Parts: sequence; C-alpha cells; structure tokens
Amino acid sequence: MDKNKIFDGKTFEDLTKDIYENQQNKKLQLDLLIQEIHGMIQTMDDAVLITPLIKELFEVAIKNDEHLVKLASVWQRIIGKSNNDEDGMLLSESEKEDLIAALQDDVDDIQQRAEKIKHEKESNTKGFEA
Repeated sequence: MDKNKIFDGKTFEDLTKDIYENQQNKKLQLDLLIQEIHGMIQTMDDAVLITPLIKELFEVAIKNDEHLVKLASVWQRIIGKSNNDEDGMLLSESEKEDLIAALQDDVDDIQQRAEKIKHEKESNTKGFEA
C-alpha cells in the first residue's frame, strides 16, 4: 500500500490542505453571502425566511468538512498501524461497524436536510405564486 496516496492521486497532505482551504473558503463565502443578502432584507419577515436557508447551507458544508476530517483521522490511523503493525488489521470489526454506522447516520441526516430544503423551497415558491 502506498502510504502517501489515499485515492486518485490524493495524498494525506492534499487532504489536510483541502480541509484548511474549505474552512477559509467557507469563511469568505459566509462574509460575502451576508453582505449580499443584507441589502435584500427589508423586513423582519424577509430575515425569518432567509436565515434558515443560510443556516442549512452552512450546516451541509460543515458536514462535508467533518467527513474530510474523519477521513484524515482514519488515514492517519492506517499509516500509524501500518508503521507499527504488520498484521494487516487496520481497523477492528467494531471500529468498522462504528465507522459505517456513523457514515450512514451522516448520509441519512444529509438526505433529510436536502428534503427539508426542497420542501421549504417549494413552499416558498408556492407562496410567491399566490
């Protein structure tokens, strides 16, 4: 196993760089989004409609970063185990099950959020048509 390559030419260094850059980009995006939307909010009702959508967008982005951090920590363990252990067992069965369960929970959560955003978008669109 090539210890430097995680997948498709991605190295551990690339992964950590992606995590850092995502964090910096998210901060910039939040600042720009708030500046752009600030001028559009005329009433308290506008703010009440827009704020939850912004919150959902950033929660999904944060979840994505959490997945990258989890991947980095798993890869770090793989590197550590392969350096110390040559028995080939990188994760125990319970660790594998825990990891799969955590990923499934995240997938379910993201799907629920996507459905909620879709439903809110449809509700807001219908409200504007009336």
